Amino acid sequence: MIRPLSIDAGRGPGVMGILNVTPDSFSDGGRFTDVGAAVEHALRMIAEGAVVIDVGGESTRPGAEPVGEEEQLRRVLPVIRALRAADGDAAISIDTRSARVAEAAIGAGADVINDVSALGDDPEMARVAAQSGANVILMHRRGTPADMQRDGGPYYADVAGEVLAYLVERAAWTEAQGVARERILIDPGLGFGKRHEHNLQLMAALPRFAATGLPVVVGASRKRFIGTVTGEENAGARLYGSLACAASAAWSRAALIRAHDVGPTVQVVRMIGAIAEAVR
Repeated sequence: MIRPLSIDAGRGPGVMGILNVTPDSFSDGGRFTDVGAAVEHALRMIAEGAVVIDVGGESTRPGAEPVGEEEQLRRVLPVIRALRAADGDAAISIDTRSARVAEAAIGAGADVINDVSALGDDPEMARVAAQSGANVILMHRRGTPADMQRDGGPYYADVAGEVLAYLVERAAWTEAQGVARERILIDPGLGFGKRHEHNLQLMAALPRFAATGLPVVVGASRKRFIGTVTGEENAGARLYGSLACAASAAWSRAALIRAHDVGPTVQVVRMIGAIAEAVR
């Protein structure tokens, strides 16, 4: 059974709690490779207000190398099964580019496919998404995790216009493959093949993405462009910059904010939602 996502951008965005069960993610790699620790952290994020838990078994940080399907399955399936047994209602997302991993994760209890390639890396992913009835997050990415930030690139003539056009096209394509439009979300892919200024321009352009009518997912939490602005080299020390991005995204009518620090992020988006409601 696919569980619905409890999000309504008109009332403020939901918060997606990040659960990386990887040894090498840029911020929290190695912290939750034990199943018990991972589930405990997930339940804590749910208690703090997360509406979905995003489980990932492959780091997609700049410079990361691909992780094989068998290893991804070894990492994520025990966590998803244990979390589903502990909480039958919480929505669970699988962060993967692999159709095989996505299909197995859905069988274990996942409800959302979060694909940083917008269903582009694996030709079977659209079939899995359509047949399963899962919610699908389509993210923009230029290049691959291994090469997307090399040599000072990438380059855009109009980053917001180009990213938006790509996501609208991919959403239409995904719908044509049999995924219901109401199950499709879009993510501009902050940090995925973007330079510092591109990330800031995309944050400023979020209202244009929301105007498509497609729910917008924003994943700025702890990313390098925040450290560039704030001077925080340590990713774990970028809470305040991350919360500023969450507030901006909430005001721009994002539907879902992906966050490491769920409790503070939930408080911020609730406050922004209350202010927005008061001025309507």
